[in-house]
Amino acid sequence: MPDPDRIIRLRTVLARTGLSRSTLYRKIAEGTFPAQLRISIHGAGWRESEIDRWVADPIGWRPDGEEGATVKTG
Repeated sequence: MPDPDRIIRLRTVLARTGLSRSTLYRKIAEGTFPAQLRISIHGAGWRESEIDRWVADPIGWRPDGEEGATVKTG
């Protein structure tokens, strides 16, 4: 059985990616960074596997299911 995917919090995501908080949220809005998951009323986190995928290929990262998606320009 595979290991369960851990949920990591903002501080850990910022440390792993080297992004600032404002850049991270801008990238989420642009769709170029994994969106956070609601884990409680006032809490959110990210799937560790998604952050690992983004760190491995920040330019080529796409949300699951959009591997062959094209980028719209203009």
